[in-house]
Formats: sequence, C-alpha cells, structure tokens
Amino acid sequence: MGVTDCHVHINPVWQMRPEAKRALFPIDPPAEQYATHPEEFLRYLDACGVERAVLVNYVAPEVIGYTEEANSFVSEYVRVDPERLIATGGIRPDHPDPEREIERLAEKLGIRAIKLHPPHQLFRPNAYVDGSLPGLRSLYEACSRYRLPVIFHTGTSVFPGARNSFADPLWADDVAVDFPDLPIVLAHGGRPIWMETAVFLARRFPNVWLDVSGVPPSRLLEYFPQLPRLADKVLFGTDWPGPGVRDIRANLDAFRALPISRDDQRRILEENPLRVFPRRPPP
Repeated sequence: MGVTDCHVHINPVWQMRPEAKRALFPIDPPAEQYATHPEEFLRYLDACGVERAVLVNYVAPEVIGYTEEANSFVSEYVRVDPERLIATGGIRPDHPDPEREIERLAEKLGIRAIKLHPPHQLFRPNAYVDGSLPGLRSLYEACSRYRLPVIFHTGTSVFPGARNSFADPLWADDVAVDFPDLPIVLAHGGRPIWMETAVFLARRFPNVWLDVSGVPPSRLLEYFPQLPRLADKVLFGTDWPGPGVRDIRANLDAFRALPISRDDQRRILEENPLRVFPRRPPP
C-alpha cells in the first residue's frame, strides 16, 4: 500500500474564467505545466511520497468555466498511468439524460468518480426530493450501479458567483438515505462552518466518507476534534494546488506530525482510499 491524495486539482486551467483563475492562483503555480505534462506530475508525486492521486474535475461553466470537455481532458490525462491517477469527472445536475451520460463517462472515458459542486453548480444535492431537479435521482442511480463515488463539495467557496447556501453537507443526508449503495465523499468536511454536520453524516451512514482536504493539516484536530475516533471514515487529501496549498509533501508531513496513532494514520492515508477508490482489476 501507499499514500493516496484523494483531492488533487489537475484541471484544464485554460478553461477557467479570468476572475476564477485570479481567485485560485494569485501567484502563478505549476498547475498549467503539470496539466499539460502528466509525466512531470507523476515525478512530482514521487518526490512527495504519494503513490496515487484522485484528479478532481467537474463541470461548472457559469462560475468557474469548466465545461464537459474536462471529462475528456482527465480521461486522456490518466492514460499515462491509470493505476496511479484516478480520473474524476463531472456532469451538470440538470443534464437531460444523466443515465446515458454516466454510462458514457464510466464505460467510454474510464471515469472512476463524479464530482458535484453545489455552490458552483448552484443546486441542492437533494433537489430530486421536491421535483425541482428530478434527473438527480437517475444520476445517483447510475453512479450507484457503476460504483462511482460521488464527491460533493461541502463548505464555503469564495469564488465570484459561488452561492454558499448550497454548501451545507446536510443536503446530502437524503442522498445517503435513498442510495445506500452509493459511495458519498463529503469533500472538505463542511469547513469552516458545517464540520459537525459532516462528521454526523460520516458516523451515521456506512456509505459516507469525510475528505479533509482544504484544511491546514496542522489545524485538523481543531476543525475535527473527533478525527481519531473517525479514522475508519476519513480520507486524506490536499486540495493542491491553490493559495493555501503550495506543496503536497508539506501537507503530508504536517499530517504525519499530528498526535494521531500510526495505525489511524495508515487507515486515513492508505487503507480507506482503497475502499473508496479501489485499484483497477487487471485486464
């Protein structure tokens, strides 16, 4: 086993809206260089001591700029090493035929997880309940059938146009109830407002996982005091790159310096990611 970073942004950054790019990258990072040279990114992971990375892409043209082309981008990108690089794609929550689109993503593009970003896609994850977005039910059913984890962004976003009324992880409670076989990942654990809600959901539902990316590792126990008791449900991630996450290795070292047992650290860094994002079976 090796370390998995469960939340890395290798995206088609050239699609980003100018205001979004300025918010994410006030200082030029190596994001575009790595986005066009996957071999260099793998060497960077080697230098950081990371075996696998979940490459989080999603569709949010109105707020961020990413279109459906992000799916083709990540599908092609991971071909350099699909064992180490896990392709996460996206879909609009109002897609007219989500079942067929999920089938295409899974079977033709090799997408292995779906990212939904309520504050950027401007929807409630449970909007199928009141009928405002009935297609979400088919979307979740298809993801469950293909065993594609759904990664929900939870917690605030400062990007221009983001609406944080959609960021509460409690909106995913109905999804966990109605789709018990669907792996659900609460990215960022609801930080900085809804951490207790995210912890509650992870403790209540066997299919809900807590992704602690985007939180400074040295402060994880301030945000999540129960973290050691939740070690079986927590996923390590960095949210690299961004203004607050300059280096994956630095985040990993800071996490390992926490007063958490070696066994719990191994669960969070190595074992749990394999349960949510298993290795591909041999051809």
